[in-house]
Amino acid sequence: MHPIDLTIFVLYVIGLLAFGYFFFRKNETGDDYYVGGRKMKSYHVGLSVVATDVGGGFSIGLGGLGFVMGISGSWMLFTGLVGAWLAAVFLIPKVKGNPAFDKAYTFPQLFNHYYTANVAFVAAIISAIGYMGFTSSQMLAGAKLASGTFADLNHDMALYIMGAVAVLYTVLGGLKAVIYTDTIQWTLLMFGLIFIGIPFAYIEIGGMEAIRATVPPEMLSLTNVSWQDLVYWSVTIIPIWFVGMTLYQRIYACHDEKTAKKAWYIAGVFEWPIMAFLGVLLGLFARVAADQGMFAFLGAEDIAETDPETGMPMLLRTVLPVGFLGIMMAAYFSAILSTADSCLMASSGNVVTDIIGRFTPFDPESSRFVRLSQVVTLIIGAAALFLAGMMTNVLDLMLASYAFMVSGLFVPVIGALYWKGSTPAGAMTAMIVGGFTTLYLSYSGLALPYDLDPNVFGITASAISFIVVSYITRNNGSKG
Repeated sequence: MHPIDLTIFVLYVIGLLAFGYFFFRKNETGDDYYVGGRKMKSYHVGLSVVATDVGGGFSIGLGGLGFVMGISGSWMLFTGLVGAWLAAVFLIPKVKGNPAFDKAYTFPQLFNHYYTANVAFVAAIISAIGYMGFTSSQMLAGAKLASGTFADLNHDMALYIMGAVAVLYTVLGGLKAVIYTDTIQWTLLMFGLIFIGIPFAYIEIGGMEAIRATVPPEMLSLTNVSWQDLVYWSVTIIPIWFVGMTLYQRIYACHDEKTAKKAWYIAGVFEWPIMAFLGVLLGLFARVAADQGMFAFLGAEDIAETDPETGMPMLLRTVLPVGFLGIMMAAYFSAILSTADSCLMASSGNVVTDIIGRFTPFDPESSRFVRLSQVVTLIIGAAALFLAGMMTNVLDLMLASYAFMVSGLFVPVIGALYWKGSTPAGAMTAMIVGGFTTLYLSYSGLALPYDLDPNVFGITASAISFIVVSYITRNNGSKG
């Protein structure tokens, strides 16, 4: 990387940490740290939502899908649009319209209201672990981006540097810093992709003539996707909009229901088609470049020697002129950080509010609560960094984290909001049965019917057990 590009990137990182420190001095209460003071505007929240959901992990993952399957990989984020708009219609009115959640900080507090404290406690554990895994995936994405860009930077060193910056910034800033910088970061990424990344890459690989001569025709079609993939993405991504702690924090951060719904509609459009096609197109261009031997000087002689998820950063490093590469690297690192910091905040909120707070209550208005939150955020960040060091595939780690949360939490949420016959025992059983079914099938090596994803069977098992146990126990108790 040219010294000019490196300087741009380093200045960006320094500015980011300075912004985090600015909010560090302003965070005085739990409202400041976890829900941004509850007065955030729709466009800030909307861009923060899509930045958190898509972020760098899906950006790198989308590039990998574009490299492997072409523009049909964009359908993965279509499920994000569906999930966002469904949540705007069916979830947000239930949350913002209920005064019980006016002072809430976390997703499991919904379970505490509709079920019991024990159910909320188990939900908090599931959510905290899932979001720690998701944080790890973003750190891994940052490492792949950096190691694919900086010639002398190996993967492990890139992981530790990127992870340390993400953790330190999040510990300092809290949610208000996260949301404000998400707006800037996402705008930077969009402009970088639309006006720098896509045009330069398209020209350098030889345009449409070279693309058509290089890739199979099906990679330029929207039908190059199996129904199993569509089911997999749907059952993994759509439900996360109903159980994602990062999303509940942003619902709480909105001033009212109208603001929250508008933010979710904005987020859906940015998910698909905007980010979906930008990501897969760069991945497709990277495949063409790899086939042309453009990455030979990086040690990747052809497609077989190119990791699909590092193809996009390798492409940008190869085709962008001095100065523009530094801007694009800052843009992509922004996207990665925008998800990593939000997921780290989510896991920290679960641990502090729903786990530690159950045994040792703290006053959310106190500075002591904020300091405890920062310490816990630091510890979880270190654990996430350790986990990232043991993984190799960004998209797999992200979707596994999603599946872990969705299979146990989605059914009890829907039951709490829309079925009066649901019971705490039913919810507890659904979380345990759904989660363990997905985990067992994921690692058992069993051949599943129609090659469906384990999460399909996990959610199904969760729903069956929820209904059966709720019917059995409904005469012994009710939702509280």
